[in-house]
Amino acid sequence: MATNEPESYAPVVAHSQGNMLTRMLSGASILSERRSNRAYGDSSDDEDEPISLANDWNLMPEIKDRAKQGEKDDVKGRKLGVTWTNLTVKGIGADAAINENVGSQFNIPRAIMEGRHAAPLRTIIENSHGCVKPGEMLLVLGRPGAGCTSLLKMLANRREGYAEVTGDIHWGTLDPKQAAQYRGQIVMNTEDELFFPSLTVGETIDFATRMKVPFNLPTDVTKPEQFQKDNREFLLKSMGISHTHDTKVGNEYVRGVSGGERKRVSIIETMATRASVYCWDNSTRGLDASTALEYTKAVRALTDVFGFASIITLYQAGNGIYNLFDKVLVIDEGKQLYYGPMKEARPFMEEHGFVCDDGANVADFLTGVTVPSERKIRPECEKSFPRTAADIRTAYEKSSIKEKMEAEYNFPQSDEAKKFTEDFRIGVQQEKHKSLPKTSPLTVSFMTQVKACVIRQYQIIWGDKATFFIKQVSTLVQALISGSLFYNAPNNSAGLFVKSGALFLALLFNSLMAMSEVTDSFSGRPILAKHKAFALYHPAAFCIAQIAADIPVILFQISHFSIVLYFMVGLKSTAGAFLTFWIFIFATTMAMTALFRWIGAAFKTFDAASKVSGFLISALIMYTGYMIRKPQMHPWFVWIYWIDPLAYGFEGLLSNEFHNTIIPCVANNLAPNGPGYTDLLYQACTGVGGAAVGATQVTGDDYLASLAYSHSHLWRNFGILWAWWVLFVVLTIVSTNKWQATAGKSGFLLIPREKAKKNNHHLATDEESVTPQSAEKPAVNEKPINSSASSSDGQTLATDKQLVRNTSVFTWKNLTYTVKTPSGDRVLLDNVQGWVKPGQLGALMGSSGAGKTTLLDVLAQRKTDGTISGSVLVDGRPLSISFQRSAGYCEQLDIHESLATVREALEFSALLRQSRTIPREEKLKYVDTIVDLLEMHDIENTLIGTSGAGLSVEQRKRLTIGVELVSKPSILIFLDEPTSGLDGQAAFNIVRFLRKLADVGQAVLVTIHQPSAQLFLQFDSLLLLAKGGKTVYFGDIGENAATLKGYFARYGAECPKDANPAEHMIDVVSGTLSKGKDWNQIWLDSPEHKNTVETLDNIISTAASKEPGTSDDGFEFAMPLWEQTKLVTHRMNISIWRNTDYINNKLALHVGSALFNGFTFWMIKDSVADLQLRLFTVFNFIFVAPGVIAQLQPLFIDRRDIYEAREKKSKMYSWVAFVTGLIVSELPYLVVCAVLYFVCWYYTVGFSSSSDKAGATFFVMLFYEFVYTGIGQFVAAYAPNAVFASLANPLVIGVLVSFCGVLVPYAQITAFWRYWLYYLNPFNYLMGSLLTFTTWDQPVYCTESEFAIFNPPANSTCGEYLSGYQMGMGMTTNLTNPSATSGCKVCQYRTGADYLRTLNLQEYSYGWRDAGIVVLFSVSSYAMVYLLMKLRTKRSKTAE
Repeated sequence: MATNEPESYAPVVAHSQGNMLTRMLSGASILSERRSNRAYGDSSDDEDEPISLANDWNLMPEIKDRAKQGEKDDVKGRKLGVTWTNLTVKGIGADAAINENVGSQFNIPRAIMEGRHAAPLRTIIENSHGCVKPGEMLLVLGRPGAGCTSLLKMLANRREGYAEVTGDIHWGTLDPKQAAQYRGQIVMNTEDELFFPSLTVGETIDFATRMKVPFNLPTDVTKPEQFQKDNREFLLKSMGISHTHDTKVGNEYVRGVSGGERKRVSIIETMATRASVYCWDNSTRGLDASTALEYTKAVRALTDVFGFASIITLYQAGNGIYNLFDKVLVIDEGKQLYYGPMKEARPFMEEHGFVCDDGANVADFLTGVTVPSERKIRPECEKSFPRTAADIRTAYEKSSIKEKMEAEYNFPQSDEAKKFTEDFRIGVQQEKHKSLPKTSPLTVSFMTQVKACVIRQYQIIWGDKATFFIKQVSTLVQALISGSLFYNAPNNSAGLFVKSGALFLALLFNSLMAMSEVTDSFSGRPILAKHKAFALYHPAAFCIAQIAADIPVILFQISHFSIVLYFMVGLKSTAGAFLTFWIFIFATTMAMTALFRWIGAAFKTFDAASKVSGFLISALIMYTGYMIRKPQMHPWFVWIYWIDPLAYGFEGLLSNEFHNTIIPCVANNLAPNGPGYTDLLYQACTGVGGAAVGATQVTGDDYLASLAYSHSHLWRNFGILWAWWVLFVVLTIVSTNKWQATAGKSGFLLIPREKAKKNNHHLATDEESVTPQSAEKPAVNEKPINSSASSSDGQTLATDKQLVRNTSVFTWKNLTYTVKTPSGDRVLLDNVQGWVKPGQLGALMGSSGAGKTTLLDVLAQRKTDGTISGSVLVDGRPLSISFQRSAGYCEQLDIHESLATVREALEFSALLRQSRTIPREEKLKYVDTIVDLLEMHDIENTLIGTSGAGLSVEQRKRLTIGVELVSKPSILIFLDEPTSGLDGQAAFNIVRFLRKLADVGQAVLVTIHQPSAQLFLQFDSLLLLAKGGKTVYFGDIGENAATLKGYFARYGAECPKDANPAEHMIDVVSGTLSKGKDWNQIWLDSPEHKNTVETLDNIISTAASKEPGTSDDGFEFAMPLWEQTKLVTHRMNISIWRNTDYINNKLALHVGSALFNGFTFWMIKDSVADLQLRLFTVFNFIFVAPGVIAQLQPLFIDRRDIYEAREKKSKMYSWVAFVTGLIVSELPYLVVCAVLYFVCWYYTVGFSSSSDKAGATFFVMLFYEFVYTGIGQFVAAYAPNAVFASLANPLVIGVLVSFCGVLVPYAQITAFWRYWLYYLNPFNYLMGSLLTFTTWDQPVYCTESEFAIFNPPANSTCGEYLSGYQMGMGMTTNLTNPSATSGCKVCQYRTGADYLRTLNLQEYSYGWRDAGIVVLFSVSSYAMVYLLMKLRTKRSKTAE
């Protein structure tokens, strides 16, 4: 049928309806011919070869059954393919950007100068072209930063984040605009793993498969549920992770499945999209070799059977994987060096003089041709070979391969492609639910999406039960505390203020709880962006699901809160009033939750969102109508009242409470009052709004009217609250729809402004300065790389001299590690033993999930839970106190302080971890040695940064290793997967470098995944683990792996000649070749095992009898505490100085709130009502805290995570130094903040400008900054994560605010709280001192409506009638007309001091007393940070 055109698809078109499979079966000869051409250098051309290259894949029969079923049901195939020509992609910006610091950002002239140059465009991909037809797989090879990811993004139709894209791309015959509506059919699996960490693997995949159930089911399936379940089981099985079904996915901080398993979850999730074109970006990172091969086979099988187009980038791809591809594209710095058939790539390069060793990874060979230190040249080609990427490209353009490939570029115009695309359109339409619009990229109906999202929302809540329970408990506690604070409020004039306080607090607390939505929004955002790209659901479904999941939770929360608070305060006890209260609180909470969720959704960065939410909460609180009554608001801000949901809620609650009530005036609201004044005829209300002249009681409705409220507005307000809610929900949906996946690793370096001079070679700003530099580039490149590979002996010797020699033997024997799980104890390590000697490079291998990282953690003393039995010895002696710092440990995750430069990070580690006897100069000199060794000269002054901007994965890896090396580890170095995520060259550099260390006499133990044969042979010994931490082999690898191969061959697992021994033995132990043997048992019965045990005992006894190789100085930390503190504080200072976002936020919050506070209470006058405004403007100053704390805690927790994950475990410095550094680095900025707040607020409110008052006020304000920072930090010090902290804040601040004597005056606080909490409360002293300094001497003049006006008894003047009253209860009152005989006018106070006495401030000296106490509190709140950090610091487990 197809004798002469093995690569062609033309004959297939004849089967018009035939599915891929008919083509597969009838076209067997095509495939077999393609296959025989493919097998590398394989001469067997027999015709009965398997149909697909992946035919030996264990699930192949299942796939074929599915394809047959599809054929029966006459389902249209969804085959597209991708073709692209002249594709050029440009991004913004040079290779490096300047990171401004707090000082330099204000350098306006320089900013203008630099702003005049437009940002240069950087070419990421230059003139790329290619074609992947349905049923083909393309392997894209390149080193990190070559542009592979960008190319994949283009082929997956993801263009956001690039400056310009030119050229044509066609999927079938669709152009990018048309393809956009099929985004769920053209998908990309990115390098990052983004999941909800609290969901289990089963739930995660369940969700993805549920969203892709086709509308027209296959005929052999009756229910969508069954289809989805089969699909889910199939996917989990395909990657071999069915056993993780009930394990959490986890992330860096939440324990879950292992790294390799998490990667497989992300692969499966991508497969669940059932797309037509797949782009896989480095999807084997963190997988062991056998799993990686299985994965590639799975992709091959699916591609062959269903006619997908698969484009894959891989680093460190073994030949088994490489041989599965049809085509290869090699890219270097954006230039396409080769594109053509896989089997012609190696011959093409060899033709031009490059040499590929036998058994070497062809993929690594292809990417290495541009690297002088990697490539090998045939001697006769030394002069003529193409030296640079451009030369190789020129050679390729002349070759016949290019011509042959160009013939395919008209595929989009061919009839075949048109037919495929038509079928594709029909096929996609058949799968889609009929309720969806024609252009929708989604599959299932909107209702199904919402339902699935709601279920997932509850699974997330349930997965993170702790947070949920904390929320409920803190709500209940707050209700109990508030209830007891306002306990049994009286039904007279004294209860007015208390009741409105209680109602205000009920609203306030629930809105503060809603603030945590902002934090949540950012944690879920990248996942939503990913799912949107997969077309799993519409963002609206997600938003609606969040609300649907909220309603029961909020209902429950509001109900127990309301019941407790309402009846403790003793509000109106009718069922109607209670239900009205309850529904109002519910409506307001819903509206506020929706508001904060919208703010979270509307901003790109957390900093911006937290700035706005912090500012907003204070504005909304101020204009609720409690602090400033509606009639007293200034016209320029009164509009805030009208747009404030809290204000509508508050009016509703007040009118519900006071409607139809009568409020008698009592105590000092009644003048005259006391012994001898009991006749109501001659008394009147004073200081109660709405009271008529001469009345001694006031109706509730009059009181409401004096606040500009009315009961008739009740249900109107209820409606308005829901209208706000709808508005915010709509806005949230709109904003969520606009979210973009972050434009990928744009990979530019960040240079701190103060180091810009040293870094000129990175900062080329305009064309002119670029050209000469790029022209010289090859010359520049040759030197440093050569020097590392075969440098002059002199340099090597110098380096070797400085490296540390080690003489200690490290052994471990019968190690068993068990952890408790819900299903009982689980053994992670089972009787493991082994040793590492000086000069030995040991490999620790096993399939992913075998317990490699666990073993390293146990050996390095990094575990804080579980039980360990067995012995870990150095020189036959138990581990000393300094072991953790004398052993270097490079973790799998690269955790670094992102605002330090590379050099600072290295020096920090060197200064803190090298012994205290070494002088500082020598330590810093050693850093230079390591910088040389790791070839980090060009990046030493750049910031480490985050994954988006900063060092690349490989540079970070080198830094992690460097940080451990500069500490001169004297016992041994552990490395956990140092080569994962690197390309072949980088991996080889790192292992070559470890070899160098071992040769100098260092002992090194490494866990490693997917090593190529060359890498593997660099190691001396091997410990091989199988699932459950059981040993399968321990011993030497041998010359050319002979010893190891011999062992396995003896037990019937011969290693083929060309196979990579590392991949072979993992296959044998846990993969396809295990033949059902129990290799652990075989090992235990083998002579090798017996020999190992004897040798081990021997090593231990000899070592124990000799002097120890390393002397222990007996110190836990290398440096004394004072030195640690200086270094850590210095680092924190620099880090905050560079963190412009954080500091600008702090300053903006202070200036913003101060001006807002100042202009809200603009120039306060001197009536009785204005006394209350004075109280509240000071009270508002407290509310600068929540916003700043919300922004300070994530920073603190990030720092703490870095400390706990790495620096604490390597005993770098003590937690005392850590806390001191964090506290001290904040102080200077807090002083600036206090000054700014003071200046913007004090004078606008019109407080006294005499210096003793103003100075005293500023003094207290300054110390308040320290108090709340301490509070924020101690909550963060103990909180497990940032969300927890943001939930604990409202409780802490809520309690402190409640008891500071503002919401409830001192005299009315329940006795239980009054005698202890009131006096323990820093806010009480803060308010006391500020009020005393600002209000004490202030004269008070009543306005007409505030006077109590009444007539004295006949024939006496007002003065005579009131003389007794003014001696007794009315000491503070002011009678303005003593000689009148009718219409006595009594004002409640004479001066501010009279008012302050009601607040328990008896003397002016109390002001200074309180100021002193505030200072003490600032000290104690910082002391709490130390205390809680200490309580959090757990000891590491040692072997028992």
